Amino acid sequence: MGAGHDHGHGHSHAPPTGTAAAAYRGRLRVALSITLTVMVVEIVGGLLADSLALIADAAHMATDALGLGMALFAIHFANRPPSGNRTFGYARAEILAALANCLLLLGVGGYVLYEAIQRFVTPADTAGGLTIVFGAIGLVANMISLTLLVRGQQESLNVRAAFLEVAADALGSLAVIISALVILTTGWQAADPIASLVIGLMIVPRTVKLLRETLDVLLEAAPRGVDMAEVRAHILDLDGVEDVHDLHAWTITSGMPVLSAHVVVSSEVLSAIGHEKMLHELQECLGDHFDVAHCTFQLEPGGHAEHEAKVCH
Repeated sequence: MGAGHDHGHGHSHAPPTGTAAAAYRGRLRVALSITLTVMVVEIVGGLLADSLALIADAAHMATDALGLGMALFAIHFANRPPSGNRTFGYARAEILAALANCLLLLGVGGYVLYEAIQRFVTPADTAGGLTIVFGAIGLVANMISLTLLVRGQQESLNVRAAFLEVAADALGSLAVIISALVILTTGWQAADPIASLVIGLMIVPRTVKLLRETLDVLLEAAPRGVDMAEVRAHILDLDGVEDVHDLHAWTITSGMPVLSAHVVVSSEVLSAIGHEKMLHELQECLGDHFDVAHCTFQLEPGGHAEHEAKVCH
């Protein structure tokens, strides 16, 4: 700011030092251990039973394991302290991990769909009994992992990516069991590639939804649940506020929404209550109505926006 300019700056509090996913690091580790174990079990079971559905589920488990590993890796970097060059630290690493998970899920979904179609062309003799046993092991393990992650997926895109992977796997295990029961009771071998198709079709739509949310964060869209018109209206309702411009809200990572605004305040009000009181009122106004972790305001007298425009040009 130039000398003599009458400005005020304020923020509600410092940026959080931990991301939303950090609290679930231990649970993610347990889920990773379970996923790796079941992946090996299903690969063995798929080979023994010649079940594409089991192999497909194991392939998805491998992707889950990689996704969970990346989620833990991202949490490690996301919670490193800020530096002079990275003022928010590595918090965005969690979002990048969620994006990578989405791309992996889409790849696995496409692979499963392709292999299922191939199995229709070249049928196989799947052992239904063995498939049921290994499918049941996968289902139980996935349900345990889902229980560990269900709360965290509401707070973190990174944990939600891992949760959706495990959820799709649980549904996949259920499809494996159902197809094996059909084969065991009717001998209809087409049930195995049909189950594989179901697994692939369960993966893709959920992943696309998560991908949209992740891209919204990377493109710095307004945080979910924050109506910018409402935010503007609340600020303008405060006594003495004449205008709001350069109003921005975005999300650094899950659990870290931020907001900044230039607020034009009448000189009379600023003289009467002071900058500090005005900043407190702005912070309380937004804090009471919107879940924004970090707010920054610049207080300006009337006409200053035009002055800034001239200086910038």
